[in-house]
Amino acid sequence: MTAADAADVAGTGSPAGTAVAPAPVAPRPRPSGQVRQGPTDLTLGFVDEGTVRAIAAAAGDPEWLLADRLEGLRAFAALPIETNPLYTSYVDLRNATLADTRPYTTPATVAPGAADETLLPEGAAAYAEISEDRVTALVVSPEARAAGVILETLDELAARDPGMSRQLLEGGCALPENDKLAQMTRALWSQGLLIRVPDGVRLERPIVLRWIVGAPGTALLTRTVISIGEDAEVSVVEEQVAASAPKATMAEAQAFFAGTTEVQIGAASSLSFAGLQDLSLRQVAFQHRSAVLGRAATVRWALAQLGSRVIRSRIDNKLEGDGSAVEQAEIVFGSADQLFDLTSYTRHLGRDTTGNLLSKGALADRSRAYFKGLATIDLSAHGTDSFLGEFAMLLSRQARSVAIPSLEIDQPDCRRVAHASAVGPVDETQMFYLESRGLHPDEARKFIVLGYLEPVVARVPLAGAQDRLRELLEAKWVAQSGSRSGTAEVA
Repeated sequence: MTAADAADVAGTGSPAGTAVAPAPVAPRPRPSGQVRQGPTDLTLGFVDEGTVRAIAAAAGDPEWLLADRLEGLRAFAALPIETNPLYTSYVDLRNATLADTRPYTTPATVAPGAADETLLPEGAAAYAEISEDRVTALVVSPEARAAGVILETLDELAARDPGMSRQLLEGGCALPENDKLAQMTRALWSQGLLIRVPDGVRLERPIVLRWIVGAPGTALLTRTVISIGEDAEVSVVEEQVAASAPKATMAEAQAFFAGTTEVQIGAASSLSFAGLQDLSLRQVAFQHRSAVLGRAATVRWALAQLGSRVIRSRIDNKLEGDGSAVEQAEIVFGSADQLFDLTSYTRHLGRDTTGNLLSKGALADRSRAYFKGLATIDLSAHGTDSFLGEFAMLLSRQARSVAIPSLEIDQPDCRRVAHASAVGPVDETQMFYLESRGLHPDEARKFIVLGYLEPVVARVPLAGAQDRLRELLEAKWVAQSGSRSGTAEVA
């Protein structure tokens, strides 16, 4: 029996470089017994104008880009870490210790031979690999290059086409203006990639991006801009993985990664984006993914969150064009004391738009997850069809999850607007069903959990990445099962 087979049993709707030293920051005393760390305790000492100007100088930024960075810094200083009062009380950064991290301040150097076609993974149309502050691969297949597809660093774009660079980056591209941490990345990014797909191009094979990060005490801030013309189609697979180094110890300084994906999709075009995050448990990661959709455009997000000590992920979908649609599925598999803070905002502006958003988590040990989502239907959004579901499966008595799906509706003429949430243990009836067919209880629990997470795995558009994700989920199951001996089980 495979995880895909078990998905039918588990169901889909119910749970069962150069761096600069930061200014010294004195640690804030914490009262005895305090476990929650507030936003002001996120001591990122390098977020200042001096660092912004150092990054701009190292990259040779034009005046408009320096001004754009400084505008991002001003927004960072002015904004709260959470603007939605529904979610404010759930900001939890207790595991982040970032006072001593140092940012990379120079653009990534491109390694000799990075364009060698032998580096292109099997089944990929293009491939970029960034290891800390070094580009180790940047390859476009001959077929994709002939079709006009561009995959390059943002520094290469600035040198090749300054006008397009300004058009794509000025004003923060598709970044949310009200998000403090996205604006921080806008101010301090030092590495960046551009994917450009012209009108009418339909790539049969995906573009693969791979980030290898996690050097102790470092901070890497990156931007990825995806610009898709009209009547085009492309798939992107992004992997965020730990640097190949000895297993991190709790005595090491934490590493920090902040990455944005800023998407603009033209009329009648589609993007399928699969993201796999498996960073070290000494990593703190902030992700921002945002998409602006034109008429009849579609974006499909399939995201898996496995690693990091603390992960904050925010997805913004802006359905501007009539008939545009978003399909989004994000899964979490937590263990140890990992903390996952996942938020999605979908705004329906055009007529007859569709949103189908699903978040699912399996949480073991003392892991925590917050699933927060808001679907907004504006007055102009006649005929909206929108669903938002958030579900969590608790695998231990110490695991915790909060699900807050919410709706804001200004247009009563909708096809459907609905939301759902549930948090609970493994379903006993599913356990009974599988055990009655000869499976051992541990095997039955495994198939239910992995099948529960299968919806994202099945949407990854590269067979090799699918297999890798299934292997990582299996390995995480084995690891958390081995640690269960001292943990009381719920189910």
